[in-house]
Amino acid sequence: MSSASPSERSIRAATVRELAFWSRERSLPVAAREGAISIQLAVIMVPVLFGMMGFALDLGRLYLVRGELNHAAEAAAIAAASHLIGTTGALDAATTAAQQTLTLNKYNFGSLTPGEGSGNLTSTITDPAYFSTVAGATGNDPNGSQADGTTARHVQVSLTADAPLLFWSLLSAGQSRKTPIAAQALAGISVPLCTACGIEPFAIAAKDASDLTDFGFGAPADDVHYTFYYNCTGTAPAFLPNSGQSAAYTIINRYDAGNTTVTDESDQLFRYGAGGLLSSTTPNPTGSTVPLGCVGIGDSVEAVWNGPLFTAVPQGCAAAVLPQVAGAALCGLFTRVDNTTLPAACTTAVTDYSPLAAAAPIDTDPGTTQDLYTNYNGNGRRVITVVVVDALAANATTPMNVLGFRQFLVQPNPDGTPFNPSDANGRFVATYIGSPMPLRQGNIDDRFGFGVCPATSGPGKVVLHQ
Repeated sequence: MSSASPSERSIRAATVRELAFWSRERSLPVAAREGAISIQLAVIMVPVLFGMMGFALDLGRLYLVRGELNHAAEAAAIAAASHLIGTTGALDAATTAAQQTLTLNKYNFGSLTPGEGSGNLTSTITDPAYFSTVAGATGNDPNGSQADGTTARHVQVSLTADAPLLFWSLLSAGQSRKTPIAAQALAGISVPLCTACGIEPFAIAAKDASDLTDFGFGAPADDVHYTFYYNCTGTAPAFLPNSGQSAAYTIINRYDAGNTTVTDESDQLFRYGAGGLLSSTTPNPTGSTVPLGCVGIGDSVEAVWNGPLFTAVPQGCAAAVLPQVAGAALCGLFTRVDNTTLPAACTTAVTDYSPLAAAAPIDTDPGTTQDLYTNYNGNGRRVITVVVVDALAANATTPMNVLGFRQFLVQPNPDGTPFNPSDANGRFVATYIGSPMPLRQGNIDDRFGFGVCPATSGPGKVVLHQ
């Protein structure tokens, strides 16, 4: 046999070495071979897992910041919308209210205030935009444009802020360590409410029940001043100065026997006059299914006050002393414009008048002249929302049918002093303003089944559109 060439011998040697390698590999235990593979896989997966964790951390941070900004925008929009009351100064008050909420709604784990910056992180707040319709605010109305204070009903708040990045900024040289996030919210006044809660305990009769817009009280732009007086029999009392119309009122029946905090009847009347009806779980004393702190349009069993001590039945118009049921409520109303003066009649009519009056906030515009409502620059304390009924009841057993709710601005006397809560007829001057001010609570649906809603006109409440 001939001898092999050098190349052949080299090939055979390589083959022998390869066979020896695989022979040794096969001689290793299975667990050892799998362990080697696992270590290699772990080495490969470690950076992958760290990368996925980094992405997850950054993504979670972005979602957190976006949620915080959305919450801040919504709070600002709701605060602004609550000040859209149809006056020339409404937009300034609304913008201020929106800005004040931002310090309470910080982002980036509560470390940054929208509109302020920290290091390389910045944020921007666009001035709120005001509109008369939702369609105008969302751009669905080609003729929509921003509104002034007297017509604005909806507000849009926009925020932009930088969110910090931890991992994504390491992916490439020059990558920013932040990314901008935008948030926007739209809030405004809802459609008219069918059930109004927290309103004043006063009821007046419609002058024209067929007029579903103003019930015959006149157009708000007409600036009609009314002399409100407690319902009485006989010749109506004289108008107060600068008033050419009159409106008799009564006190609706909302005595709360289950109120363990304010048990005194006169104190309850004061609280209702000072701040509106209080929420309660006590059944409505009228027998209505509407909650005690609310009034519903179409409720045909509304009644005058009939508590354990007082009843709101009419007295003679020539009587020398105002019934305590009306006096206590008027003393509460009085604190909206003056909570430091202690009228003698109020200290008699209300058991705990002094401490209750001290706790009642006054209007930021208590009024020094009988001015137009559009010039009103207060916080809404002088605006009362009254119940409009078909006719005032002459006794506690005669029901009244609720037609709607309308608003009036309580005016000072011509010399700038507040009204007199001890007037024998319970008189005060109030200007009819329609229904521009949003209510604190209520329902827009006919949830109590009276069959006369939705309402076509009346006050709404602040709602978040988007």
